[in-house]
Amino acid sequence: MEFDINDHTKHPVSNVIWVESGKVHANDYNPNTVARPEMELLKISIESDGFTQPIVVWTHDDYYEVVDGFHRHLVGKELNMTHLPVVVINTDRSDINDRVASTIRHNRARGKHQVGKMSDIVIALSKRNWNDKKIGKELGMEPDEVLRLKQVGGLAELFADKEFSEAWE
Repeated sequence: MEFDINDHTKHPVSNVIWVESGKVHANDYNPNTVARPEMELLKISIESDGFTQPIVVWTHDDYYEVVDGFHRHLVGKELNMTHLPVVVINTDRSDINDRVASTIRHNRARGKHQVGKMSDIVIALSKRNWNDKKIGKELGMEPDEVLRLKQVGGLAELFADKEFSEAWE
């Protein structure tokens, strides 16, 4: 069966359902790990904003196996949520290899934050009267990380109008 990319009803995100959290289980093949500060930030995010992304699962009978969103699933359970939002991957992709491949694709597709852009964001928030403590809390950063990011962009800004010697050339 070929997947029709233009049929919006075939996309899992069109069918978010809430299932009992006890029926959602981790898989045993996800190589992804999340450091404690990011886990705490994820918890803050879910507490502050709610679930903004469902957990991607494969289902068989009344069992939901996490394909993507393992850490969202953990935080939901830690917060004693009785139900978790899930989307079921296309039912014709039920082979274990299909699920493993889906997990890896989800993990690798996320990308990384670029230091320069994160620095711009931290400086902009600072200019909008957020103090370092608030920036750190809301973005999940330690105080020294906030300081370093402010320095990355801030130093360039501090010396933008200065003329430097070209003696090294």
